[in-house]
Amino acid sequence: LARRLAIRAGDAIGMARGRRLSEKSVPKPRTLKRLASPLETMSDESEPEGLREWFHWFRTTDHGAVVYVREMGMSIAAVLLVGLLLFAVSGVWPPMVAVESGSMEPNMNVGDLVFVMDEERFAADAAYAGTGVVTYKDGREVGYSKFSDYGDVIIFRADNGSGTPIIHRARFWVEEGENWYDRTNPDHIGGADNCGDLRNCPAPHAGFITKGDNNPQYDQLGPLTEPVKPSWIVGSAEFGIPKPGYVKLFAIELQTPGRQPKCPVG
Repeated sequence: LARRLAIRAGDAIGMARGRRLSEKSVPKPRTLKRLASPLETMSDESEPEGLREWFHWFRTTDHGAVVYVREMGMSIAAVLLVGLLLFAVSGVWPPMVAVESGSMEPNMNVGDLVFVMDEERFAADAAYAGTGVVTYKDGREVGYSKFSDYGDVIIFRADNGSGTPIIHRARFWVEEGENWYDRTNPDHIGGADNCGDLRNCPAPHAGFITKGDNNPQYDQLGPLTEPVKPSWIVGSAEFGIPKPGYVKLFAIELQTPGRQPKCPVG
C-alpha cells in the first residue's frame, strides 16, 4: 500500500512539472502600443509646428476668429468657382450683370441678375449676317424670342465708351448712310415726320437700332448712342434671376452714393 501511494504521488509531481514546463515554453502575446501621430497629440493649447500642423489646426480648430475666416474663405472660393464655371460657358466676364433701371420692364426688373453669353456662341440661324444677334424684326418672322418678346436682348457699351453697359433689345439693322425712317414703328419715333427729324438718320454707320422694352423711343433718337456696332456688344442676355442683383446694386451705391443709372446695366 505504501509503495502504491508513493508511485501515485510521484505521478502527480511529474504531471505538475510538465504543466509548468509547457506554460513556460509557450510565449505570451506581446501588447503592442500604438503611437499617436503628432496631429493627434496636438491640442488647442499647444502651438503647431510645421506647415502640416498649422494647416490641420486651421482646418479643425473651433477658435471663433479662425472659424469666421475659414467660413468666409470657403464662401469666397465657392463664389469664384461658380463664376469660373459660368465664364467657361458664357465666354464673357463678368458672366452675370445686375439690372439697374426699369427700361426693360416688365421683362426685366430692377434687381434682376442676368446671365450673359458671348453673342456668337450658340447663335440662332436667324442671327443677322454673322453678328450672332437676332433682331426683333427677324425674330418676329421666324418666331424667335427672348425675355417674352421677339429678338435678342444685347448688352453693349454706348458709342464704344467706357461707361456703364446698356442692356436693350436689338430692333433692326441699318446700313451706313441708310434712311431708316420708313422701317421704324411710328409709335417709337416721337412724332418725327421724316428722316431729317431723327437724330441718327441717315445712319452714320452700320449697326443695330435698339430700344428698351419699356422706353417710348428708340435709343438712337436721343444722345444715348448711335447705331450699335457689333464690336460694341458685350454679349446677349440669356435668362434672369429675380432680386439677387440688389446685392451688387447696394455695393455700387456704397462706392458712388447718389449715382443715377442711365439704363439697366450690370
